[in-house]
Amino acid sequence: MLIVFLCTANSARSQMAEGFAKAIASSEIEIWSAGTRPASSVHPMAVLAMKELGIDISSADPKHLAEVPNSINLIVAVCGSAAKECPSVPGAKTEAWNLPDPAAASGTEAEVLSAFRDIRDEIKGRVDDLLSRLS
Repeated sequence: MLIVFLCTANSARSQMAEGFAKAIASSEIEIWSAGTRPASSVHPMAVLAMKELGIDISSADPKHLAEVPNSINLIVAVCGSAAKECPSVPGAKTEAWNLPDPAAASGTEAEVLSAFRDIRDEIKGRVDDLLSRLS
Protein backbone atom coordinates (compact mmCIF):
# COMPACT_ATOMS: atom_id res chain seq x y z
CA MET A 1 0.00 0.00 0.00
CA LEU A 2 1.24 3.50 -0.85
CA ILE A 3 -0.05 6.54 1.04
CA VAL A 4 0.66 10.14 0.02
CA PHE A 5 0.12 13.07 2.37
CA LEU A 6 -0.62 16.03 0.12
CA CYS A 7 -0.64 19.76 0.82
CA THR A 8 0.03 22.85 -1.21
CA ALA A 9 3.70 23.58 -0.39
CA ASN A 10 4.77 20.22 1.08
CA SER A 11 6.73 22.22 3.64
CA ALA A 12 4.96 21.62 6.97
CA ARG A 13 1.73 19.64 7.47
CA SER A 14 2.33 16.93 4.89
CA GLN A 15 5.99 16.61 5.92
CA MET A 16 4.98 16.18 9.58
CA ALA A 17 2.38 13.57 8.60
CA GLU A 18 4.96 11.70 6.54
CA GLY A 19 7.39 11.80 9.48
CA PHE A 20 4.86 10.37 11.92
CA ALA A 21 3.61 7.73 9.49
CA LYS A 22 7.11 6.54 8.63
CA ALA A 23 7.89 6.28 12.35
CA ILE A 24 4.90 4.05 13.15
CA ALA A 25 3.60 2.36 9.96
CA SER A 26 4.26 -1.27 9.24
CA SER A 27 6.84 -2.11 6.59
CA GLU A 28 4.04 -3.06 4.16
CA ILE A 29 3.00 0.59 3.88
CA GLU A 30 5.03 2.97 1.73
CA ILE A 31 4.75 6.59 2.87
CA TRP A 32 5.30 9.76 0.81
CA SER A 33 4.38 13.41 1.03
CA ALA A 34 4.01 15.87 -1.83
CA GLY A 35 2.66 19.26 -2.76
CA THR A 36 0.56 20.72 -5.52
CA ARG A 37 2.94 23.72 -5.61
CA PRO A 38 6.01 22.64 -3.61
CA ALA A 39 8.09 25.14 -1.65
CA SER A 40 11.85 25.24 -1.91
CA SER A 41 12.41 23.80 1.58
CA VAL A 42 10.72 22.35 4.64
CA HIS A 43 9.64 25.03 7.12
CA PRO A 44 12.22 25.26 9.96
CA MET A 45 9.46 25.39 12.61
CA ALA A 46 8.06 22.09 11.30
CA VAL A 47 11.53 20.57 11.63
CA LEU A 48 11.87 21.92 15.19
CA ALA A 49 8.39 20.80 16.28
CA MET A 50 8.99 17.26 15.03
CA LYS A 51 12.48 17.12 16.54
CA GLU A 52 10.88 17.80 19.94
CA LEU A 53 9.20 14.40 19.59
CA GLY A 54 12.31 12.65 18.32
CA ILE A 55 11.42 12.62 14.62
CA ASP A 56 13.99 14.17 12.27
CA ILE A 57 12.55 15.62 9.06
CA SER A 58 15.48 17.99 8.49
CA SER A 59 16.66 16.14 5.37
CA ALA A 60 13.20 16.07 3.77
CA ASP A 61 12.67 17.93 0.50
CA PRO A 62 9.37 19.28 -0.82
CA LYS A 63 8.32 17.50 -4.00
CA HIS A 64 5.47 17.57 -6.50
CA LEU A 65 2.87 14.82 -6.63
CA ALA A 66 4.25 13.92 -10.08
CA GLU A 67 7.46 12.76 -8.35
CA VAL A 68 5.62 10.09 -6.33
CA PRO A 69 5.41 6.52 -7.70
CA ASN A 70 2.24 5.87 -9.71
CA SER A 71 0.93 3.06 -7.51
CA ILE A 72 -0.85 5.36 -5.01
CA ASN A 73 -3.60 3.72 -2.96
CA LEU A 74 -4.57 6.63 -0.71
CA ILE A 75 -4.08 10.39 -0.93
CA VAL A 76 -4.62 12.30 2.32
CA ALA A 77 -5.07 16.00 1.55
CA VAL A 78 -4.02 17.73 4.74
CA CYS A 79 -5.25 21.16 3.61
CA GLY A 80 -8.33 22.45 1.85
CA SER A 81 -6.35 23.89 -1.05
CA ALA A 82 -4.69 20.55 -1.80
CA ALA A 83 -8.06 18.80 -1.57
CA LYS A 84 -9.41 21.16 -4.26
CA GLU A 85 -6.30 20.90 -6.46
CA CYS A 86 -5.76 17.17 -6.04
CA PRO A 87 -5.73 15.50 -9.43
CA SER A 88 -7.67 12.33 -9.97
CA VAL A 89 -5.32 9.39 -9.53
CA PRO A 90 -6.71 6.14 -10.96
CA GLY A 91 -7.25 3.57 -8.24
CA ALA A 92 -6.46 5.95 -5.37
CA LYS A 93 -8.91 6.79 -2.63
CA THR A 94 -8.82 10.27 -1.13
CA GLU A 95 -9.33 11.63 2.37
CA ALA A 96 -9.39 15.32 3.35
CA TRP A 97 -8.24 16.62 6.73
CA ASN A 98 -8.41 20.40 6.06
CA LEU A 99 -5.91 21.40 8.75
CA PRO A 100 -4.99 25.07 9.28
CA ASP A 101 -1.60 26.16 7.99
CA PRO A 102 0.81 26.78 10.88
CA ALA A 103 3.07 28.75 8.52
CA ALA A 104 0.34 31.40 8.45
CA ALA A 105 0.70 31.95 12.21
CA SER A 106 1.98 35.33 13.33
CA GLY A 107 3.38 36.72 16.55
CA THR A 108 6.52 35.99 18.47
CA GLU A 109 8.73 33.04 17.63
CA ALA A 110 7.27 31.25 20.66
CA GLU A 111 3.69 31.88 19.46
CA VAL A 112 4.49 30.62 15.96
CA LEU A 113 6.18 27.53 17.38
CA SER A 114 3.10 26.95 19.53
CA ALA A 115 0.95 26.95 16.37
CA PHE A 116 3.26 24.37 14.80
CA ARG A 117 3.09 22.23 17.95
CA ASP A 118 -0.73 22.35 17.94
CA ILE A 119 -0.92 21.22 14.31
CA ARG A 120 1.82 18.63 14.90
CA ASP A 121 -0.17 17.10 17.74
CA GLU A 122 -3.38 17.11 15.66
CA ILE A 123 -1.55 15.42 12.80
CA LYS A 124 -0.10 12.77 15.11
CA GLY A 125 -3.57 11.83 16.33
CA ARG A 126 -4.92 11.68 12.80
CA VAL A 127 -2.01 9.59 11.53
CA ASP A 128 -2.45 7.18 14.46
CA ASP A 129 -6.17 6.89 13.65
CA LEU A 130 -5.55 6.44 9.91
CA LEU A 131 -3.00 3.68 10.39
CA SER A 132 -5.19 1.87 12.93
CA ARG A 133 -8.10 1.95 10.44
CA LEU A 134 -5.86 0.50 7.73
CA SER A 135 -4.46 -2.35 9.83
